[in-house]
Amino acid sequence: MPRYAALLIAPALAIAVPLAAQEAPETAVQIDYIGFEALTSEVATLRAERLISAEQFFAEAGADGALLLDTRSAAAFAEGHIEGAVNLPFSDFTEPKLLEVIGDNPDRPIYIYCNNNFSDDVAPVVTKRAPLALNIPTFINLVGYGYTNVWELGAVMRLDEVDWVSSEG
Repeated sequence: MPRYAALLIAPALAIAVPLAAQEAPETAVQIDYIGFEALTSEVATLRAERLISAEQFFAEAGADGALLLDTRSAAAFAEGHIEGAVNLPFSDFTEPKLLEVIGDNPDRPIYIYCNNNFSDDVAPVVTKRAPLALNIPTFINLVGYGYTNVWELGAVMRLDEVDWVSSEG
């Protein structure tokens, strides 16, 4: 039996040894974790100042020129969203797509919310782990793309406390 085990292990070692001897690949210049950390740190104070009450959020999000932005998936948005919201899934954030949805005014007021603003913990707003709430990367990315007039719903509410609509039939 040990002889057969050696026959099985030998090919694995033949592959593993050359791979281990290779140098680690260069860091991709298009993936900058250190830059993300720096941006996150820079944005922290601004974000803390832009967490607003539900009353202020809904009053201001409904103003002329304001954008109520929902960055959840298209499927979750279709299942239900705050009335008047526009959907741009976070995974689709690129400069051209943001420009298309937000427009060319980097000072346009943008109001954001996510699953974790609702206590119901049911589809389409199933609660995420608090450090992974979608509002956090959404805020950071919007500011990183140059949109600095971002405001975030700072309240946790029930779905029946908002004008919730569905795009599904």
